[in-house]
Amino acid sequence: MRQQQSLSPDARRIIAAQAARALAYGLGSVLIGVTLAHRGLSDTAVGVILASLLAGIAAVSVLIARYGDRIGRRRCYRLLFVAMAVSGSVFALTAWLPALILAALTGTVSTDVVESGPFTSLEQAMLPHAGSETTRLFGTYNTVATLAGSLGALLALIGSSPRSLLVYPLAAAAGLVAAAQLSPAVERGEELDAEPLPPLHRSRGIVMRLSALFALDSFGGGFVPQTFIAYLFVRKYGASPHTLAIVFFAIGILQALSFQGAVRLAARIGLLRTMVFTHLPSNLLLIGVAFAPNLPGAIAFLLARFLLSQADVPTRQAYVMAVVEPSERTAAAAYTNTARYLTRPIAPLIAGATLRGALGAPFFIAGALKSVYDLGREAAESDQPDQRDDDSEPEAPDDCDDDPDDDQNPADADPSDPATPAPIDSHACSFRSSKPENRSPSFGAGYALNKR
Repeated sequence: MRQQQSLSPDARRIIAAQAARALAYGLGSVLIGVTLAHRGLSDTAVGVILASLLAGIAAVSVLIARYGDRIGRRRCYRLLFVAMAVSGSVFALTAWLPALILAALTGTVSTDVVESGPFTSLEQAMLPHAGSETTRLFGTYNTVATLAGSLGALLALIGSSPRSLLVYPLAAAAGLVAAAQLSPAVERGEELDAEPLPPLHRSRGIVMRLSALFALDSFGGGFVPQTFIAYLFVRKYGASPHTLAIVFFAIGILQALSFQGAVRLAARIGLLRTMVFTHLPSNLLLIGVAFAPNLPGAIAFLLARFLLSQADVPTRQAYVMAVVEPSERTAAAAYTNTARYLTRPIAPLIAGATLRGALGAPFFIAGALKSVYDLGREAAESDQPDQRDDDSEPEAPDDCDDDPDDDQNPADADPSDPATPAPIDSHACSFRSSKPENRSPSFGAGYALNKR
């Protein structure tokens, strides 16, 4: 059995930077809305600020997709932390609307603990260069972020002053220290020596299809964001703030367990099957919340849902990185993350209208839409030819199932030999061939993405 490797120094630095940021975002998820309300801003002004937050995340993510590798991943990463420090300070110290809008448009202020914005796009592109066990890296990355964000949310119980948002520049400073120590290995590797190519060249088709599916998933999730869940639980069941605080903290713990469970499950059944076989049942549980007769029943459905639902996150991130070329990783992560923000703001408007019919309607609609996403993803995979039956695809390495003692010793491999197989990721199970031309940019790319 292959021994688990410890995290590389670069992986530890990226995860530490993400944890510092998630701590600030966890606190901000509670305090930003409260701060805007206490400062007496109009409903229209608050709406403009929240729209600017989403627009900034989407716009800066697109800029990262187009120019991130050209400028340099580490340089962009450091610039984002500087912008986060300035923007967080603005939200902490002023109620002047133009300043708040400009700060929001930087894309570095998030009300989600684990955001899918420009920071995440860069980190998803850098992590595969920071270690070989990609799925395990993404599992640890999301687990640490969720736990740090849950701790940040608890800090709001200690102090709810707008000045508490000065944790943003403190967290940004900690992230900047970690980012400054990243090695050149997290940048694009040997592909720098090749002729410059567009950000997306070989994998544009699959990235666009994935972006459309992720947009549908995010649209469904927009019906039940955490703040809306709290609102519905209060209106429908009379839940107290104390109860909600305990429930949301428990959700953070269950999400962390879900991330780690996904890593182990993906090692057994593959990335795609882990994504579908955990996400679909979680959506049925979300529909169950709509029909819960009382608060304990609704909480039970919700907690069970979050125990499963987040297994989709590290596997989805690892999958996107697996099916594109290394030189396309920054753009692929940025475009797929941006797609999630394009449709999400529309859903709460529709959800509010559905409340006139039934208070549980948003849960039912969200579960149904996200189930369509799961079935669509599985259908897209099944429509692709089995790569193992394609003569252009290399045979699956023995490392996936056989005794590793029978494998070729990597130290004896000749890197100049084009027949030399690529290193094996024990969790993705060698999701790409060592020959770029043999990689198929499709949902079925690689036998390891969907073990059979």
